[in-house]
Amino acid sequence: RKEKKLNPKLSKLCIENQNVLITGAGGSIGSELSKQVLDLNPNNLILLENSEYNMFSSQKKINQILERKNLNTKVFYILGSINDSGLLNKIFSDFKINTIFHAAAYKHVDLVENNIVSAINNNIFGTLKLAKYARTFKIKSFILISTDKAVNPSSIMGKTKKISEIIIQSIANTLKGKK
Repeated sequence: RKEKKLNPKLSKLCIENQNVLITGAGGSIGSELSKQVLDLNPNNLILLENSEYNMFSSQKKINQILERKNLNTKVFYILGSINDSGLLNKIFSDFKINTIFHAAAYKHVDLVENNIVSAINNNIFGTLKLAKYARTFKIKSFILISTDKAVNPSSIMGKTKKISEIIIQSIANTLKGKK
């Protein structure tokens, strides 16, 4: 599929000189997002990934970009799950996050259909946990990476992502004082 670039206005608002957390940073979307965010001069880039192999691969690519472009952004590679409350608390406390790009998800339809409990735990409860931390720590920007399969969901993956969208919208409305 054709590569999408981040909106430059988004850069000024929530990336440049900010502390940015990307969940699922080693996945197909998260790793590309990590490279694009890095080019927009965040102060700190915190990359959270639960796959050691994916994190290792992303780390090599990100470090090459940092060296080649001589960037000053500090990058932190954190191996762990969005379902680990202790880890999330430490990340939010230590890094004073301004912006979250939430790309962590189980997204391969066939695997998700055969591992429904894991999909629900990761895609729904992980998103809920992350959103609660974002609310508690008063995060300025929370960007959920979703899928077209959430529009009229017919698969477990689509349904879990649709529920994730509802969770984020509900918390956003709560922060704005809506019900």
